[in-house]
Amino acid sequence: MASDKELSDFLKSVEKRAFKRAAYAVRDDDAALDIVQDSMIRLAEKYIDRPAAELPLLFQRILSNATMDWFRRLKVRNAHVRNFSDFETADDDGEFNILETLEALDGSSGTESAADSVPRAQILRVSEAQIAQLPGRQREALLLRYWEELDVAETAQVMGCSEGSVKTHCSRAVHALAKALQAKGITP
Repeated sequence: MASDKELSDFLKSVEKRAFKRAAYAVRDDDAALDIVQDSMIRLAEKYIDRPAAELPLLFQRILSNATMDWFRRLKVRNAHVRNFSDFETADDDGEFNILETLEALDGSSGTESAADSVPRAQILRVSEAQIAQLPGRQREALLLRYWEELDVAETAQVMGCSEGSVKTHCSRAVHALAKALQAKGITP
């Protein structure tokens, strides 16, 4: 059974990555924030009796289900109602910044020269945009495998598919991402 501190520490450790994953999926920061908050609440309410080791996979599965639920509700709502906000253009001034996350994790960005950091920032921006354009299942597999660092079996469990499907989705995503980056002149 996870203690309150273990649950709190776990949720703090995954909040930014979970938000980014949801934002990639739904392409709406407000909706992504709602999805992540709902997922965290569900985990805390329904799975507090589980060991702390089970929390990461449970949370990823809850987040995936919450994202699918959002799309289902959106489909129903759009079948009947159109909001004026649907016609607004997307705002590129989001509060979440991948560079801040990497800096927090690495801690070495402050010692990096501008000549190194500017190209890296440009590559990250292009990569982010290309990941956002991937089909949903490919994007989900890619983020779970390489962002969340889950293995193939864990990713398959979270996505509710076979391990072979995970490998296929990841392979296609990586190839599409590499091709798109090469087309923009970015080579490994």
